[in-house]
Amino acid sequence: MPAASFAAQTVSRSRVLMALLLLWLAGNALRLTILAVPPVIPLIHDELMMSATQVGILTGLPSMLLAAAAVPGSLIVAKLGVRWALVVGLLATAIGGALRGLFPSIGWLYAMTIASAAGVAVMQVTMPSAVRAWVPDRIAFATAVYTNGLLIGETLPVALTIPFVLPLVGSWQWGFVFWSVPVVVIALVIGVLAPP
Repeated sequence: MPAASFAAQTVSRSRVLMALLLLWLAGNALRLTILAVPPVIPLIHDELMMSATQVGILTGLPSMLLAAAAVPGSLIVAKLGVRWALVVGLLATAIGGALRGLFPSIGWLYAMTIASAAGVAVMQVTMPSAVRAWVPDRIAFATAVYTNGLLIGETLPVALTIPFVLPLVGSWQWGFVFWSVPVVVIALVIGVLAPP
């Protein structure tokens, strides 16, 4: 095999691996901040004196936003392109997620949950476009990779918040910040390393 052909094949393989890693990371970020809420609902309920209805609204807001923000999310992808739409979605998710506990107010908690879920909705519609743009010849495999990331991102906050995160950070408010930090890091990594 000629050296030039071998080098081109190596570069191509590196790009595919990088794209798959970025898709996996983005998949993780799709649910980290949303599923940081269920483990701490009893704490939020007690501290903010929420009714069962208010708790139900809090847990239902992300699902409603995923449906309602799908079309605007698609417009953001069309306007900004895949990479920057994903970065915008990640940052909105992280910022909204981290700020949920800033003020002891149900209204503020709802507003930041809406902001965070809107970011997730943008990411949700961006992921299939990212798969097609970054790994066009391995669409099924790339979809499986980001879905694997999504499943891991769904598991981590549910499994780790009560036994590890809350003892480490001390409150549910800081727990929300904790789970938002990896989302910011993923946004930065994608902004720097994603294919143009």
